[in-house]
Amino acid sequence: MDSLTTPARSWLFVPATRRDRFAKAVASGADRVIVDLEDAVAPEQKAEAREALLRAAIPTGRPVYLRVNAASTPWFERDVAVASSIAVSGIFLPKADTPDDVARAAERLGGDKPIVPIVETAAGVWNALDVARSPRVERLVFGALDFQLDTGMYDENGAYDFVRSRVVVASRVARVGAPIDSVCLAIHDDALLERDAARGRRFGFCGKLCIHPNQVRVANGTFRPTAEEVEWARDIRRERDARPADAVFSHKGALVDRPVIERADQILALASALGLG
Repeated sequence: MDSLTTPARSWLFVPATRRDRFAKAVASGADRVIVDLEDAVAPEQKAEAREALLRAAIPTGRPVYLRVNAASTPWFERDVAVASSIAVSGIFLPKADTPDDVARAAERLGGDKPIVPIVETAAGVWNALDVARSPRVERLVFGALDFQLDTGMYDENGAYDFVRSRVVVASRVARVGAPIDSVCLAIHDDALLERDAARGRRFGFCGKLCIHPNQVRVANGTFRPTAEEVEWARDIRRERDARPADAVFSHKGALVDRPVIERADQILALASALGLG
């Protein structure tokens, strides 16, 4: 499967300075792993961490991405050069405010590794569609913490509803993968994390950033079809297969037409990719 069809429910960060944790992160059950050269590494450690990655064993078994520093920083070009030289699946590009930021990353990355821009500023949200349409973009990520820092807006009482909707709609219009929602800072509060992840799923995100292995199980469980959804989708498919291709029918008192049938097919495709039958 390619990067758009491989499950992307949980994206677990691991500091680039902790090479001893790379294999553990891959073994955590996370669908994707992000080796972090940005927020997890102090400025005075970035050069050493970057050089160490050139000698590090990048685990296989899960897609591994490298989060480089933003295009506006002095570390950006060397970070991307390292990413082009090691066995990572792609890069995370923070503070992707404009298509030019993505173009610079693509030029320096070379090859065909995908780019995952993080939309986390007012400019990034405003330009989300243009960023998503940039070459080599796999999908977008919403970074709520830096967005709050940039705008002063708090993610409470629906304040970010517009932002999340804009990121999801831009992704769909650009025909890239469904986006990934921001981190939740609660490491041991499963109920809070589940509510936070469920909100993202309702908005159309397909996964969540995770800052601790404890969060992976909840993210994976939230961004997967429920048993009830899979059963419903199978019922729809069985009834559809028993009727003419253009049939509109009723299922348990609800109208079923083409969009409903296609939604059932999406659920079954995701369930199959996750090994749910």
